[in-house]
Amino acid sequence: MARYGASHEEGSPGNPVLITEAEASFEDQHRARVRKYLTIMVFRFPALIFAAIAYGIWANPWVSMGIIALSIPLPWAAVLIANDRPPRRASEPSRYDGRSDAPALESQRPYTIDG
Repeated sequence: MARYGASHEEGSPGNPVLITEAEASFEDQHRARVRKYLTIMVFRFPALIFAAIAYGIWANPWVSMGIIALSIPLPWAAVLIANDRPPRRASEPSRYDGRSDAPALESQRPYTIDG
């Protein structure tokens, strides 16, 4: 129930939605996720180049392998971070309310078919 009565629902001319409560548009959210993905992935290629340079400078394969090992999970982390959605607000409905009006399958009587 709206606080001003039934005639003033949220988003109506009498009770507009505050702009501070408005979510970012889908395009803005997508752009931000792409930016995060690209920012993380930008570090992968230079890490591989740096591993080759480090091997050329120090001739130590362990340093190069360490740099490469640190760059391996970057695509996985970039995808996880880029696919993350904004946190759900408390006002959003939950998909599962914990109630079930239907009886469980085990509690139903078995059906018998007489031939």
